[in-house]
Amino acid sequence: MSKILADKLADMLPLGPKEYKAFCEIDRKFFVPEGFKYKAYDITAIPLDEDSTISSPLTVAKMTHYLKLENVDSVLEIGCGSGYQAAILSKIVRRVFTIDRICDLVEKAKKRFKALNIYNVNAKCDDGRLGWRAYAPYDRILLSAYIENLEKNLLTQIKEDGFILAPIKKGNCQIITKIYKNGKKEEIEECEFVPIKKGIEK
Repeated sequence: MSKILADKLADMLPLGPKEYKAFCEIDRKFFVPEGFKYKAYDITAIPLDEDSTISSPLTVAKMTHYLKLENVDSVLEIGCGSGYQAAILSKIVRRVFTIDRICDLVEKAKKRFKALNIYNVNAKCDDGRLGWRAYAPYDRILLSAYIENLEKNLLTQIKEDGFILAPIKKGNCQIITKIYKNGKKEEIEECEFVPIKKGIEK
């Protein structure tokens, strides 16, 4: 079934070979709540616990594609949620770091990674707006939730030739945006994500 989903995504987006293979290898059904298993291969977002969501597979595919992961070693994801985006990234890059402010979601994601023999993802519960300085600098930082104003210290956690990919609120819209080390921004397309929130929820 994962291949069927990967084929659907490949019809909608020019996935690279590694991206396509990742969607074939990671079965989305392991990341959706029990009552939504029948929707696992639909192109739709699914609600999680704690007012969070598992993004549409198309959104995950777009963000993965826009990260430009060729020759990338490490990615920090802010907004772990179910762990699906991090699992996809784990098949493409050597090291993935993922943060969520909701500790219960992080613990569930860790159990999924272990069950699927994914050992190159490090996950922790923390205020993701601050990043994860211990393992910086990263080649890429991905925000899987929208933000109005990017924390400046995140820019200090990317490599000189890296960038942050984030949904940025602009007026009444959210725009997927690349932010480079020098502050230059490149807007890509409109999107719809849940907001980043402050603090930690245990």
